[in-house]
Amino acid sequence: MQKKLTIQDIARLAGVSKATASRVLNGNPSVNGELRARVMRVVEEHDFVPNATAVSLAGGNTHLIGVLAPPLVWPALPEIIRGVAEYIEDSAYEIVLYSINFANAECNHSEVVKRILNLHLVSGLLAIFTDELLPQITRLAQDGLPIVLIDDQEEPGHIPWVGIDNRESARTAIRYLLELGHKRIAHIRGPQYYYWANERYRGYCQALQEAGIAPEPELLLQGGFEPLHGRQCAEQLFARERASWPSAIFVANDQMAYGVLEYVEQQGIRVPEDVTIVGFDDNLLSAYTRPPLTTVHQPFSEMGRRATELLLNMIDPQYLAGPKASQQVQASTEFLQLSERDQPVHLQLPTSMVIRASSTQASLSVKT
Repeated sequence: MQKKLTIQDIARLAGVSKATASRVLNGNPSVNGELRARVMRVVEEHDFVPNATAVSLAGGNTHLIGVLAPPLVWPALPEIIRGVAEYIEDSAYEIVLYSINFANAECNHSEVVKRILNLHLVSGLLAIFTDELLPQITRLAQDGLPIVLIDDQEEPGHIPWVGIDNRESARTAIRYLLELGHKRIAHIRGPQYYYWANERYRGYCQALQEAGIAPEPELLLQGGFEPLHGRQCAEQLFARERASWPSAIFVANDQMAYGVLEYVEQQGIRVPEDVTIVGFDDNLLSAYTRPPLTTVHQPFSEMGRRATELLLNMIDPQYLAGPKASQQVQASTEFLQLSERDQPVHLQLPTSMVIRASSTQASLSVKT
């Protein structure tokens, strides 16, 4: 039995981008005659009947954007949604938010996604940190549904993607600590099955090795996501003899850093006088911990804005003519140029160090 063709197959056979093929199938007048003829010739040769759901969604007729997100209590989500809302508020589109709790093992999340899309409510999908659903999302994109990912996993092939360089960001954090004079720098890493956690660990190792310092296994602790995991790792570190304590700790996310801060305060270990602590994310609460947390700032709001811009351009290329697009001409032009070459946008946004009171020079953080 012959395999059913997708919009991606039609685009490949016609020698055009998937975005162009989708616009032809949706009757979009922005495609020039030659490209339109090439696509329709392939369609006729293969008796291609596009997926009705995908074409309906890709047509941009509903003026609703689906946002597939982790649980609403996830720390970075408010900032990302704020960026999405700020960009979309002056457009003709509105947001439909779908929150998925991946911790609920009894729920078939792929079926949830399928049911949502079968309602024909949304014109496109913004998927936020939904790597468990990447196979299903990839299939939807291949069928022609406009999708943009906000993620810190590996770059997802042919789906437009907005994220950061986790390795380089971690390397920058360790170089900052080295410049302060720290040599014994511990690292509490995230779960090893996550790409971002491994990349931040690699950045930690790379910065130390570049400074001629071999990473010490006893200074590497396996954490998770939550403050409890940071607290447990801190307890392991500071149960050792004082002489073996690190002068600084690089924690893979701010949530675990909160647990470290809580534990050391209870133990009478001073921050930053006895130990410097640096996190990663710059969650909203990090400016209000005791002491305020030095951390790597992820531009979550900007991620939301840029991802929304890309998605609206995929749904409706004529959107570029609107007043909102004039504020993002450079990014919009970049998107269109790349999409016409069938090279979807992979945007890595810059991070930055936010220096607060939890860090200081090593000479001040070693108790003699």
